[in-house]
Amino acid sequence: MSPKRSDVPELSHRLSRRSALGVTAGAGAAALLGLPAGTAAAAPRARQPRTPMVRGFTSRFAEVNGTRLHYVTGGQGDPLVLLPGWPRTWYQFHKIMPPLARRYRVIAPDLRGMGDSDKPAGGYDKKTMARDIHELLRALGHSQAYVAGEDIGSMVAHSFAANHPEATRKVALWETGHPTEIFNDLRMLPQPGRPAPWWFAFNQLAQLPEQLLEGRFRFIVDWLIDFQGGDPRAFSEEARAIYAAAYNTPDAIRGGNGWYQTFQQDIADLKDYPVLTMPLLGIGGKYYELLRAQLEGLAADARYVELKGAGHYLAEERPDDIVRELTAFFA
Repeated sequence: MSPKRSDVPELSHRLSRRSALGVTAGAGAAALLGLPAGTAAAAPRARQPRTPMVRGFTSRFAEVNGTRLHYVTGGQGDPLVLLPGWPRTWYQFHKIMPPLARRYRVIAPDLRGMGDSDKPAGGYDKKTMARDIHELLRALGHSQAYVAGEDIGSMVAHSFAANHPEATRKVALWETGHPTEIFNDLRMLPQPGRPAPWWFAFNQLAQLPEQLLEGRFRFIVDWLIDFQGGDPRAFSEEARAIYAAAYNTPDAIRGGNGWYQTFQQDIADLKDYPVLTMPLLGIGGKYYELLRAQLEGLAADARYVELKGAGHYLAEERPDDIVRELTAFFA
C-alpha cells in the first residue's frame, strides 16, 4: 500500500536524513514513497531562525586583525574566552555560559568564517585565527584570559597559548587538539574502535561542498549529531535549525571548510611552537584517546579528564560536567 500524500513530507525527511551525505533520497526513496518514477524526495525546507540571546549576555562586533568578528559577552570577573567548533557557532556554549558568568567575564566569539563574523578569502590557519582572538581581547581591554575551546575552537586555543603565552593564564581543550601528523594517518574508511572522519577529506575539496550543501546543511548537522553525539536528544530542534542556517550559504560553507583546508599549514606551524608551560586541561568524550595522543609532548603541565559515555559535543551534551571541570581547573 502506498503512503498517503499527507505522510510524504515526513517520510521523505526521515529517508533523506539516512543518506550518507544528506543529499536527496533519490529514485529509490521515490519508489518507496509511491511517487512517480524520477521524483526525488526533497530536502527539508530550510529555516532561517534567529539565534536567541542568552539572558544576561549581549551581542557585539569588533574590527580586529583585518576582519570583523561577532562575539557574545556577559558576566563579571576574569575574562574567559570560549572558542566554538564546526559546524556550530558561539551558540554551542549557551548551556554553560550562564553558570560560568557567575565567576568570569565570558566572551564567546564566532570564529572568522563562522556565524555572524566575516568570511574572508583567507586567514583560516589557526595561528591567524588565534591572532584574531588576541586582538579581540586587547580591543576589549584585557591583557590576559583563560582560554577554552571545543573541536576547531580547541585548535585555535592551543595556537593562542603557543603564540601568545603572556596573554594565556590557563588553557582548556576538549575533543581534539591542535592538528598534528596524526591527522595524516587517520583512515577515511570505518574501522572498529577507530575514528573515520570522512568530512576531513570532504571539507578539503574546492567548490563541490558548496554546490552540494547550499540550502541543505541541515543534513550534515543531523548526521553529525546522530553519529558523534553521545545523546542526540541534548540538541533541540531549535539548536539544529540554528546551526543549519548558519552554514546554508556558499560563503559560510567555504569559510568553515577553510579551517580544514589549512591543516597542513597548521601542522607545519606546530613544529616551531614551544612546549606550553601554562596549565593545560584536556577533556575528552568520544575522542578522548585521540586528544591524549595529539597533546603528547606538547604541554609541560597537562591534566586530563575523560567523560565516559559522552559523545563529541560536550558543551551541549554534558554541560554540567564541563562547567564543573572548567571551574575547578581555572580556580
